Amino acid sequence: MNEEEKLTPEQGAEDIQNAENNESVDAQETTAKDLQEELKATLQEEKDKFMRLYAEFENYKKRSRKEKEDFVLLANEKLLLDLLPVLDDFERAMKEIEKSEDTQLVEGVQLIQNKLREVLSKKHLKAMDVKAGDEFDADKHEAITQIPAPDDSLKGKLVDVVSTGYTLGDKVIRYPKVVVGK
Repeated sequence: MNEEEKLTPEQGAEDIQNAENNESVDAQETTAKDLQEELKATLQEEKDKFMRLYAEFENYKKRSRKEKEDFVLLANEKLLLDLLPVLDDFERAMKEIEKSEDTQLVEGVQLIQNKLREVLSKKHLKAMDVKAGDEFDADKHEAITQIPAPDDSLKGKLVDVVSTGYTLGDKVIRYPKVVVGK
């Protein structure tokens, strides 16, 4: 054996300890890498959970807002439906008052009617534009009766509008009641 190969017991023990330390360091590095990967995976899982919960909460807020709007709209619809007969009576009274010679009375009642229409318009209530002579459409009109048409041009058309139809937003809350010529 040459001098390089001769080891003293201290050197042999030192080499063994260095080898053990290297193995220990390698094991610690492997453990640290495993731990780091595990932490990254856990972090990603938690991020995913958070994103799902956040999206679910945003959907809940939208759904709650929509339900509240629908509830208010439904409450308005019921109130406005109750007011429609009053509005019809007002229109009939207005037609009779217009025959009067008292212009101040006519103007005063017209002002009240216009204010009422303005208030109802702010609540998204609109009268449907239907008049005699329009083509009858079963999807848009409620025929209450058919009468012989006064002339051939009114066959299948509206002869008279008995009550006005109304929409609340995009929804028809009352179809116009009409008389159809046959």
